[in-house]
Amino acid sequence: MSTPALSPAVPKPDHIPDQFVYDFDFFADEAMTKNAHARVLDIVKNAPPVFWTPRHGGHWVLASHQAVFEATRDYDHFSNSPMPYEAIQQVLKSLPEGAPKPFIPAPITFDPPHHSVFRAPLNKAFSPKAMHQLKGKIRELAVSLIDAVKEKGECAFVDAISEPLPVTVFLEMFGLPVEKQRLYRDLVKEHFTNTDRDQEAITKRLRKVADVMRDTIIERRDNPQDDLLSLLWQAEFNGEKASLYDLENYAVMLFTAGLDTVVNGMALGAIHLAENPELQAELRADPEKVPQATEEILRRYTFTIPPRFMAADCDFLGAPLKKGDMALMFLPAADLDATEYPEPEKFDLKREGKAHIAFGTGIHRCLGSHLARIELNILYEEMMARLPEFRLDPDKPLVYHGGHVWGPEEVYLKWDV
Repeated sequence: MSTPALSPAVPKPDHIPDQFVYDFDFFADEAMTKNAHARVLDIVKNAPPVFWTPRHGGHWVLASHQAVFEATRDYDHFSNSPMPYEAIQQVLKSLPEGAPKPFIPAPITFDPPHHSVFRAPLNKAFSPKAMHQLKGKIRELAVSLIDAVKEKGECAFVDAISEPLPVTVFLEMFGLPVEKQRLYRDLVKEHFTNTDRDQEAITKRLRKVADVMRDTIIERRDNPQDDLLSLLWQAEFNGEKASLYDLENYAVMLFTAGLDTVVNGMALGAIHLAENPELQAELRADPEKVPQATEEILRRYTFTIPPRFMAADCDFLGAPLKKGDMALMFLPAADLDATEYPEPEKFDLKREGKAHIAFGTGIHRCLGSHLARIELNILYEEMMARLPEFRLDPDKPLVYHGGHVWGPEEVYLKWDV
């Protein structure tokens, strides 16, 4: 697989002092594609806590724990949308009747106070109690996937396990046909691997995602079932009943998030376990330590990089951010910040202190975090219980992809049968 091309560097704006400039392409940095989290550690040690990079049109990266923590709570400056909610509504109202509407993924695009209106219908569906009820199905699926490869002595882990496990669970929750999961995953990959910020191109990609779900969305309106699509049809927003456009916006957001993030988290965990046979032995001897291992893997190998958009000029920790700038919340670096986590590069099952922010922080904290934790814990438990000591295939080196979700393209595991 060829290394993706670097985005062309743009000139530095005059108002940005040289001390804040650091060249980094979060999609195609060569060191990242070879060893993603080694590159993160390098950035933590050598880049400014807040820096401007000339790649992808020029944007900011917030790398320290303090920067991420403060920015994700400052909605007046760091918006989740390039355009205010009121402006979005004006654009929608100005469109001619029958004209295609741009997708506004809900609720993640909205800031307070609108965010709570659109997130409310999902809170109960993704509550710890609701997710706990899925544990039996998740474990049954994990066991079947692991058993399918056990006697082979090897597997392509992403293709065989870390992709079908969370994707199948999500599709069943959502109410989408599981047999189409390959089509769904390919569409999500197409969306996340594109680096352009052209809204027309983004809308076209999201339109393709929405189109493959449209028949099912409409069918759930007419024949409700016990799934998320049916639940969302019962919602009201600011006194108005849910529309097909509302459902498509929800579907696009949940679809792209639910079919990609945990896949990468599981793959990163499998790499660490494969590289550390002594940890495998410890978890096999004491399975009750698996939840601790899951949390430390999430901290050590955080993989999401959500964007924010400057709603107003801001002098932020000394950096001159301007209205309209994009700022990446570099969560992988924030979780390796030595000021928060002593010896951050060390994997420590007994680590105490502040919790990681792998699922984000603030009101936009990951809606599916409870489900993700359950899936990760169950998968690691069953891998320890059902597989002998496994290792990375030395003949198939790891290659990582960048973007807003980092992870390996594939993880080739081997074990003795």
